[in-house]
Amino acid sequence: MNDTTGFADLSPTTLADVLGHGQVMDLGIRPLWPSAGRVAGPAFTVRCPPGDNLMLHAAIHRAEPGSIVVVEAGDVEFAVAGGNVCAVAQRRGIAAFVVDGVIRDLAEVRAMGFPVFARGVVPVPGAKAAVAPLGGPVRCGGVTVRAGDVVVADEEGVVVAPGDRLDQVLLAARAKAAQDAEVSLDAWEAAHRARIDEILHANGWTD
Repeated sequence: MNDTTGFADLSPTTLADVLGHGQVMDLGIRPLWPSAGRVAGPAFTVRCPPGDNLMLHAAIHRAEPGSIVVVEAGDVEFAVAGGNVCAVAQRRGIAAFVVDGVIRDLAEVRAMGFPVFARGVVPVPGAKAAVAPLGGPVRCGGVTVRAGDVVVADEEGVVVAPGDRLDQVLLAARAKAAQDAEVSLDAWEAAHRARIDEILHANGWTD
């Protein structure tokens, strides 16, 4: 498992500034209950075909503690997980689910405080029949996610740091966060006004 130390201290906003749009999941992947807090961890990837959730149910017994289970579900008509699956995942130390699909039993999941980022909630369960490999590349929220990539998620969004660039991303994001913290609002406002006015005037704007 990749070392994810330090990523939990960085917001998806800062990471998005460093990584760019291509590593940010679309706005449909969102926390399903408020105040889920920030989670960060290596991705354990799962692909489920339409209407089937077998491999997510298999994954909760195989993902390492601290990992974030990232699921490419085949549809938004059938739930890939419910309260018991989330409870077992939480018991086994899994940090969160990030699902390009839907779950059910939201009240139970919210009550236990298990973070789930997904497209929504549907009460209909999927079948359990389709066997597929675990740990392969998946598409979730428009981002290709590979096992060992680091996922950082909170109410601001979900960002994926490629596993082969973790040290580089961490250094760049820490530097960006430190730079932002050193700038007062007055200084930011002055620089911002000057930059915006320059762009406006370059494009023909007159006050």
